[in-house]
Amino acid sequence: MKTILRGINNEVTIDTKGPVIIIGECINPTRRKKLVSTLQEGKFEYVLELAESQIKAGADVLDVNVGFPGVNDVKLLPAAVLAIRGSFDIPLCLDSPNPKAIEAALKVAGGKCLINSVNGEEKSLNALLSIAKEYEAAIIGLTMDDDGITHDPEKRLAIGEKILERAVKAGIKEEDVIIDPLAMAVSADSEACIVTLETIRLVHQKLGLNITMGASNVSFGLPGREDLNSAFISLAIMNGLTCPIANPEKITAAVRAADLVLGRDDFAVRFVEYFQSRM
Repeated sequence: MKTILRGINNEVTIDTKGPVIIIGECINPTRRKKLVSTLQEGKFEYVLELAESQIKAGADVLDVNVGFPGVNDVKLLPAAVLAIRGSFDIPLCLDSPNPKAIEAALKVAGGKCLINSVNGEEKSLNALLSIAKEYEAAIIGLTMDDDGITHDPEKRLAIGEKILERAVKAGIKEEDVIIDPLAMAVSADSEACIVTLETIRLVHQKLGLNITMGASNVSFGLPGREDLNSAFISLAIMNGLTCPIANPEKITAAVRAADLVLGRDDFAVRFVEYFQSRM
């Protein structure tokens, strides 16, 4: 299964047979006070710095989130998108819980974007699927619904199936649905990673769709986060993860290594190029 995203001229293919595509997570005000303050001032220089550093570190797609308390994201999200578009030709993942902000950003983004995200709740499905169809965007489907987050991988799979069915019914192509199996903090639940990995395996095996997740969520609250994230993402890739949302400066080495050992990097070309680029 191949999901194609586009900038203005640049095209990125997310393929269930690899190699792994990295969606850079850093344009997000959470725990970034400087980003909050500069966005409040309507300045985008720091946004562009984060975009450039992530692209250099291996990001293929950029997640763009401008959410913070009191923000008018209907105005700010498209403004941030235009700023990025003015400097970088890279596919974008538009990240907001506000459907109006998503639509406003899609109007100016051009190319083919990814929407982050829809879930199995009726309110979410009704609000976002028609927008995705109108602007020919791909969507991320979170495996949660009106009953919240289940810890049963089979039930998460069922929610993914529901999202896929509703998306196709709304006129969205099957390949434009990417499933998020929900990575949760292992510090709060020792079975959290097992549940996510099994969900990834089931989605890959039974739906054949591309799979994303917030890859660093599992290590929240723990020391040695990079080591834990690297171990988890390697296992996730083996089970079917194709496009993690993560900080490329922290995760690209593990991704390149996983691609290599899984036979997705002939003669270790991408692996060697990455490490040479960091010298």
